[in-house]
Amino acid sequence: MSLPANLLEGYSRFRTGRYAQDENRYRTLGAGLQQPKLMIIACCDSRAAPETIFDAGPGEIFVMRNVANLVPPYAPDGKHHATSAALEFAILSLGVKDVVVMGHGRCGGIRAVVEGGDPLSSGDFIGKWMTDVKDVAETVRQDRGKDHDHNHNLQTAVEHASVEHSLANLRTFPWLRARENKGELGVHGAWFDIALGELHAFDQTKRDWALI
Repeated sequence: MSLPANLLEGYSRFRTGRYAQDENRYRTLGAGLQQPKLMIIACCDSRAAPETIFDAGPGEIFVMRNVANLVPPYAPDGKHHATSAALEFAILSLGVKDVVVMGHGRCGGIRAVVEGGDPLSSGDFIGKWMTDVKDVAETVRQDRGKDHDHNHNLQTAVEHASVEHSLANLRTFPWLRARENKGELGVHGAWFDIALGELHAFDQTKRDWALI
């Protein structure tokens, strides 16, 4: 079975374009091991690719993408943990110096939590995966009831809060926390607005979000 036509067309453009321009770099990368200094945990959403947003070349960013860019808490229970495994590999094997959790606007996973209903009420995996975000969303709703002086709609507020929750979960990994405490690793939160192309960063001291 052949690959879809649009993939073959894209590959043809890659071969005559980017690969032709960066052939030596690709050959160097292919002959050795990857040595990225940065890991980004991002959403699977096809509109929010970190390599595109940050104009990164091959080998520059170690990317882990999952539904709603979530980081689960440290749980070495012998079960399957794709995100945790990628995090462990990036920090302990690759030695990355920074980890960024990047959310984005109009996230379908977050919207499903905020609005309720499918796909969270059905399916074998997605409902369980998004369980923690339900608690995050409920906390945001309660806080909004006390304070209406902010400019974000509910979904955006939950997208931000979910990134903050994932940052807290990152610090439950003992080897990550140890490196951060020694100043050997930076942990960061970001949020990308797809429609406007804007990037926001989380200030962990002020606990506030700011437009870059």
